[in-house]
Amino acid sequence: MSRIERAVISVSNKDGIVDFAKGLSDLGVEIISTGGTATLLRKNGIETTGISEVTGFPEMLEGRVKTLHPLIFGGILARRDSVDHMAQVEKMKIKTIDMVVVNLYPFKETVLKDPNDIEQIIENIDIGGPSMIRAAAKNYQSVAVVTDPSRYRSVYDEMRLNGCTLSLETRKRLMLEAFRTTANYDCLIANFLGRKFPSDEFPSTLNIGMEKAFDLRYGENPEQTASFYIDPFSEGVSVSRAEKLHGKEISYNNILDLESAMELVREFSRPTAVVIKHTNPCGVASADRLVDAFVTAYNVDPLAAFGCVIGLNRKVDMATAEQIGSHFVDCVIAPDYDDDALEHLKKKKNVRLLRTNAPITIDERPEHKMKKVKGGILVQTNRHVEVNESMLKVVTKRAPTKEEVHSMLFAWKVCKHVWSNAIILAKGERVVGIGAGQMSRVDSSMIAAHKAKEEAKGSVMASDAFFPFRDGIDEAAKAGVTAVIQPGGSIRDAEVIQAADEHGMAMVFTGVRIFRH
Repeated sequence: MSRIERAVISVSNKDGIVDFAKGLSDLGVEIISTGGTATLLRKNGIETTGISEVTGFPEMLEGRVKTLHPLIFGGILARRDSVDHMAQVEKMKIKTIDMVVVNLYPFKETVLKDPNDIEQIIENIDIGGPSMIRAAAKNYQSVAVVTDPSRYRSVYDEMRLNGCTLSLETRKRLMLEAFRTTANYDCLIANFLGRKFPSDEFPSTLNIGMEKAFDLRYGENPEQTASFYIDPFSEGVSVSRAEKLHGKEISYNNILDLESAMELVREFSRPTAVVIKHTNPCGVASADRLVDAFVTAYNVDPLAAFGCVIGLNRKVDMATAEQIGSHFVDCVIAPDYDDDALEHLKKKKNVRLLRTNAPITIDERPEHKMKKVKGGILVQTNRHVEVNESMLKVVTKRAPTKEEVHSMLFAWKVCKHVWSNAIILAKGERVVGIGAGQMSRVDSSMIAAHKAKEEAKGSVMASDAFFPFRDGIDEAAKAGVTAVIQPGGSIRDAEVIQAADEHGMAMVFTGVRIFRH
């Protein structure tokens, strides 16, 4: 690359720009600038040519048109290795521009300040900035483009040490960063406006628009690298918006388990505790007091709960903190903590404590669920039919008791958040046994009964999908299960119902499947 002689500087985020521009000027680079940036640079004694002095046109339409001019874009886009290009710019008296330093109007910050001020949000959609960035990035072999203030120091140092030039490798990195900047900017705009204005559920293109929150120590396993990306416009309570108060850095697996804990604990209005291992619950309970809910949930399967993630839907008090502190726990997420409870939990150096700063309740506007596959992404809605007592269809000779119905609806909510094939055994408002992720439903039934031990007697059973054979019901009856809630819909429903009748069990159909893969 030839020596950098002229640079256009137009920045919204002015952090570090004075020092960078002064460094460029000291290297002999001519500075061209716009509006507030030019004013700031001149105020700091940096010789600056105003954009209007170059174009011969004033900035107009309240600043909407400043840089959109052939004398600017011709200077950026002209290929230095093209005889024809260089002849044209010479004929039109266009001076080439060798560097573009631009960051964009604060669209994201404007949305976060007031998401309902549409007029101000629209005004903060940058037009000239992205155009200059893309033009410079396209012509990266001749033009350097700098969009991130954190790059100023390294760019200046390289220029200072190399005769005011930048290597091709550096320009390639800056080019890629520039295109990612404009792509993400457009994604943020499209995603926000897609939520505000009428839009198809599944548009013809999918814009992700995520921003890196932080790098993780590793992925699922130590040999895998990983990062956490977040949606800056995500609404409501979420792991991505939770505040970390204490403990080691959050891991990849922690985030997955915390998400599972939050999504499950949302289901309940009474004080509830969920205990998560490897994204599956190993204990869930509701009670009048949070401490009782936690103790009950933890004791469902204390062996599995070692090193667990805990989700709570109430402010953590001292009694609950003391119980949590008596176990080895990886993470806790809750709406808030009493001061003494927080200090008590902080005695455990490594436990990660997260606070949502808002009630953890049912998400009224759940985001789409996505799963990446090679070469594509699966996208689906995250809305489930809420099953209540009025929807239950009794299919056995014996109808369930009120107590059984209450327990079945509790078990059904838990079952929704367990990997298929999923079987839940419950009594009252507590889980007593969980069979998760088995390839056959009867195996899940047997595991749930094994986990429950003697607590299986008198329990109810929930299944995330229909029973393909009667064997799952027979196994449940052996363990002492008295009632079953399931979607129904098997070609062998009659056989399954007959098994329940033979065992004197009550069975209800929901007509709703709740697979989780």
